[in-house]
Amino acid sequence: MAEIKNYTLNFGPQHPAAHGVLRLVLELDGEVVQRADPHIGLLHRATEKLVESKTYIQGLPYMDRLDYISMMSNEHAYCLGIEKLLGIEVPIRAQYIRVMFAEISRLLNHLFWIGTHGLDCGAMNIMIYCFREREALFDMNEAVSGARMHSAYFRPGGVYRDLPDVMPQYKVNKFKNAKAIEVLNESRQGSLLDFIDDFVAKFPKLVDEYETLLTDNRIWKQRTVGIGVVSPERALNLGFTGTMLRGSGFAWDLRKQQPYEVYEHMDFDVPVGKNGDCYDRYLLHIEEIRQSNRIIKQCVDWLRVNPGPVITSNHKVAPPDRESMKSNMEDLIHHFKLFSEGFHVPEGEVYVGLENPKGEFGVYFVSDGANKPYRLKLRSPAYVHLSAMDEMARGHMIADVVSIIGTMDIAFGDIDR
Repeated sequence: MAEIKNYTLNFGPQHPAAHGVLRLVLELDGEVVQRADPHIGLLHRATEKLVESKTYIQGLPYMDRLDYISMMSNEHAYCLGIEKLLGIEVPIRAQYIRVMFAEISRLLNHLFWIGTHGLDCGAMNIMIYCFREREALFDMNEAVSGARMHSAYFRPGGVYRDLPDVMPQYKVNKFKNAKAIEVLNESRQGSLLDFIDDFVAKFPKLVDEYETLLTDNRIWKQRTVGIGVVSPERALNLGFTGTMLRGSGFAWDLRKQQPYEVYEHMDFDVPVGKNGDCYDRYLLHIEEIRQSNRIIKQCVDWLRVNPGPVITSNHKVAPPDRESMKSNMEDLIHHFKLFSEGFHVPEGEVYVGLENPKGEFGVYFVSDGANKPYRLKLRSPAYVHLSAMDEMARGHMIADVVSIIGTMDIAFGDIDR
């Protein structure tokens, strides 16, 4: 009888459930994975090096393109790092706006994750449901920044501008008649805060719909229960953060443990898993969506009754308003110098880690006193989680590899940075 040997299989490098260019070399015994070797670098963007040749403000839009599923969360860490080096105070209203949009970004990320993770495991409908709500969230991004995805809305010292008093409305076209447009515009009659408030009120029932499709679905549970189990000790030793760590039983969330901005004033819970498998991490994502919805509601209620500035008044760091710039010579000079030369940051180094949707996203700056970072290093949660691919996949079937990649919630702009 012929001797059966292990053989290797290339899994990728086309997007194999990885939302980016991943090549996995799988060593197989039949259909059972004996070893999984992730090969990265196929998408290398050199973001860290590029930002070192840009002024601090020119480097900001690169953050959006790292993890292109949760854009504003990356901008948040970048801005906090600069503010820490400069020692500037961010107005309280800007802090509330930042927290609100950080949680909107978490919703965008988790909805994308649930929809595409379901799709990767064979549940086709869930993506259509999740992307329906993502459209409304993108409308919020567009209302404040003009861009649906890569917003560059967070700025050193605050945010680009205050929340608009009106929401853009749909117009009658050849695809939709006046009656259909009227229904679409129902929630757009007031300000952006009214639109967000309406969304927050409706959203819990929509999350119930996702759970109806997946939570007790027999096939979904067969694909996720007991798959990719990580013990609490291993999760800690592997450097896991976010849902990958909390899924294994650690209640570690930087918004609670090391609060920043106005998170200490927010009332929310940190969900924790028990089994450390793909199914627990799915349940955590669902519960985090509900908690983010609570935080957004609290921010909306506070912002309604507390007007104020949304960016620092230090014109060495933030531009003066348009009216002043066009009528005052000194403000015109500030505006010109800021966008042509940028601002100089004092010598020093700083690390800022935030609780991003995927885990702890960190920005490490080294400044030599110039108008550009001397060094920039990014701590990507997805990079750390992918390093555990071999350990998590061993002993599982080829089909389970897709579930394990999905549960890590990786985006390759973030890994090949």
